[in-house]
Amino acid sequence: MAGNFWQSSHHQQWILDKQDLFRDRQHDLAKLTEEEYQKVFNFFASIIQVLGEQLKLRQQVIATATVYFKRFYARNSLKCIDPLLLAPTCVFLASKVEEFGVISNSRLITTCQTVIKNKFSYAYGQQEFPYRTNHILECEFYLLENLDCCLIVYQPYRPLLLFVQDIHTQIQDDQILTYAWRIVNDSLRTDVSLLYPPYQIAISALHIACVMLGKENLKPWFAELNVDMDKIQEIVRTIINLYEMWKSYDEKKEIQGLLGKIPKPSPAPQR
Repeated sequence: MAGNFWQSSHHQQWILDKQDLFRDRQHDLAKLTEEEYQKVFNFFASIIQVLGEQLKLRQQVIATATVYFKRFYARNSLKCIDPLLLAPTCVFLASKVEEFGVISNSRLITTCQTVIKNKFSYAYGQQEFPYRTNHILECEFYLLENLDCCLIVYQPYRPLLLFVQDIHTQIQDDQILTYAWRIVNDSLRTDVSLLYPPYQIAISALHIACVMLGKENLKPWFAELNVDMDKIQEIVRTIINLYEMWKSYDEKKEIQGLLGKIPKPSPAPQR
């Protein structure tokens, strides 16, 4: 999917203003601190990632599912739909949009049950995955409506590969791409996909990777880029803040308490 980002619904409708994003979260931030809110979204990003890996999806599909998840809650409270239902619904929709192919309903539900039981029992204890196919299909319609059918998501991976190709004309180092790719994956656990164009996220990931690897000789390459370096620094700070949070955060100990605090949808689904 090449197309033109600047003419896309991603650019025209889904690059949000930070103040608007914060304002729309006020209902949830009455129950959770901003850091707790980010920790909850980290957790569900992990569920989407593990679910995608178990279903053998490409990273592009997983990334799109994660962006759908974040877009929905950018405009809605956590109490609108249980995130545990929305997460697999986003995976289900993204697999179709990214032309991976439709995941069979039974396979999706079975994988959800296995993943929650085996990988996330520290959060849900003995609770089984409570949703069935009809819940996923109903939730998909609601998700499509809230996304305003804007389903094409431009990810930082393509511009990242182009930038690394350009860097390779000056310096050959495969580690740069490996590090930057992981940083782009990590950026999905922040709000940057809602606030900045993908090419800026790609440059920010490269910047962090070069600092980690001590690539001082690439300073001239960055200096020649015709980009808003203030925006790049904002993205870099956001990702670094995520890494700082991870240093002191023990998800296995904290997440049950955090999940207990989030606003709950009503009524609960029937088995």
